[in-house]
Amino acid sequence: MQLIVSAGLILMVVVWGAIDPASLGSVFDTLLSVITRDFGWLYLWIVLGLVVLAVVLAFSRYGDLKLGLEDDEPEFSLGSWFAMLFAAGMGIGLVFWGVAEPISHYGNPPPGIAPATPEAANAAMRYSFFHWGLHPWAVYSVVALAIAFFQFRKGGSALVSTAVQSLPWAPLKRLGPAANVLAVIATAFGVAASLGMGALQINSGLYSLTGLPVSSTSQVGIILVTTVLFLASAVTGVSKGIKWLSNLNLTLAALLTLAVFVMGPTVTIIDTFTSTLGSYASELVRMSLRMTPFRDSNWVSGWTVFYWAWWVSWSPFVGLFIARVSRGRTIREFILGTVLAPTLAAFAWFSVFGATALNQEIAQGLPIAEAVAADVSTAMFVMFDALPLGGLLSGMATVLVLVFFVTSGDSATLVLGMMSTGGKSNPSARVKLVWGALVSGMAITLLLAGGVKAVQTATIVFALPFTLVIILMAVALWRGVRDDWNEEQRRDRALRRRMREMVDRSTQP
Repeated sequence: MQLIVSAGLILMVVVWGAIDPASLGSVFDTLLSVITRDFGWLYLWIVLGLVVLAVVLAFSRYGDLKLGLEDDEPEFSLGSWFAMLFAAGMGIGLVFWGVAEPISHYGNPPPGIAPATPEAANAAMRYSFFHWGLHPWAVYSVVALAIAFFQFRKGGSALVSTAVQSLPWAPLKRLGPAANVLAVIATAFGVAASLGMGALQINSGLYSLTGLPVSSTSQVGIILVTTVLFLASAVTGVSKGIKWLSNLNLTLAALLTLAVFVMGPTVTIIDTFTSTLGSYASELVRMSLRMTPFRDSNWVSGWTVFYWAWWVSWSPFVGLFIARVSRGRTIREFILGTVLAPTLAAFAWFSVFGATALNQEIAQGLPIAEAVAADVSTAMFVMFDALPLGGLLSGMATVLVLVFFVTSGDSATLVLGMMSTGGKSNPSARVKLVWGALVSGMAITLLLAGGVKAVQTATIVFALPFTLVIILMAVALWRGVRDDWNEEQRRDRALRRRMREMVDRSTQP
């Protein structure tokens, strides 16, 4: 039933966009203005709360609890585990925005900072760290931890509703199916957003390498070809296609980062990382709660609120996928691996690519900002053109986006299949094919309805209802972890008491 409802609602949007893309774009724009005007604060508070919850769980007494039985061991090595969660979590986005976001902030900085100044450059890097650092990964981690906890410690299904229905309040127990449908819809639109952006950047990379025209026709063709690839990978399962491609992704990303680090302004990159890390730490709370009630500015809604909505929309997909591959790890290990480690990797990525692009724009006078203003998907390739072996770097980046596209697509079809079939860990190939076709159709529809702007708008619109589900999952997780820890303490005390009684009896004459 959940499969029919969720797939039916998504199909309606796809058909609507195919018949009348202008109408679809207009409705989404209207909804976007209402959400960002009236609910931007909600996203800020919820995401900051999830950061606090993740830190408390990782460094409190609850961190020693294991996701599973005491003798359960992790299914995947630490390297493969990290590669899969990183590729599923934000791979395409990092490549797409690694150059474009810092340059965009430099030319159009947060309110109160003059554009194209040293202060704008510093703010550009600080907000890039902020948008891709602790906050998004905390959203993923808490949702994933709630799913994993109730699945592996309580024997529940691999569904969002399992956590929500564990709460003791009777009305919530009837909301399980609705929570699952919201999770499926949020996931589908979040994944479609990333696939749409991935298609734009692959098109720009192929234009740089082969002269393939940048057009809607090319982008639709790219989505169709890559859909075939990620469906073939999805059918092979987690331990083969997804694992192998994720490892390949991480290796390519590391090689590309190292190459730019060596061939770019190395000292500037190191200085940028050091300075930005300090300013990020000192400004964290202020950035987390920043709104502009007395300024006529849409900067926060266009960047921070959009990103928080994007992470929320991706959280059921990434959360369920991370939970699927994380059995046997402790809560502390889980949170450090899903929050701290990828945050540092994102910081390194933006330091290398963002600092190199800013250096080219400011010190060398290259038109990086002009390229970003014309088409954000071309930004990285324009930067590569000014480096040694630029053609090789562009080729590596295009392959990297392609592989990220495939890993995101195959992970998404697996997770959507699981969520729409009652939590089955290995849904049928037919279900995966249905979801692969729907997600690809959504990506094509959104691109034709208005490009990146339509993709961003749809993401924010469909993420809003799921924020309420995340709040309930966080409450359920805290209650469950607390109760399990207290139960373990009671068992330990009872065991020690029995052992003392046995010792006392054995020593009695």
